[in-house]
Amino acid sequence: MSTMNPDTPTPDITVDGTGLLCVTLLLRLRKEIDDAVPGTVVHVIATDPAAPLDLPAWCHMTGHHYLGPVPGNRPVFALRLASDALPTRADAPWHPVTTQ
Repeated sequence: MSTMNPDTPTPDITVDGTGLLCVTLLLRLRKEIDDAVPGTVVHVIATDPAAPLDLPAWCHMTGHHYLGPVPGNRPVFALRLASDALPTRADAPWHPVTTQ
């Protein structure tokens, strides 16, 4: 029996950030979605207490769509990758890529 809310899309990618601080979590998330196509649904397992604030803020900054928490027993958050998302630095995903 699934505990997934029928309104929550099934993930195409799941990023396990259990035990990671948001800085490290964003590094992992950025790496995992690097080659993913727009429309990809990503579930992020995030135990850092700042994740409910940091993930929506990161999505707002980049242009990805924050879908919210996923109902269940673990702290999981969903997002959908946007086609027009702002690229971020691989070593600092909270900073946009700048052209020199």
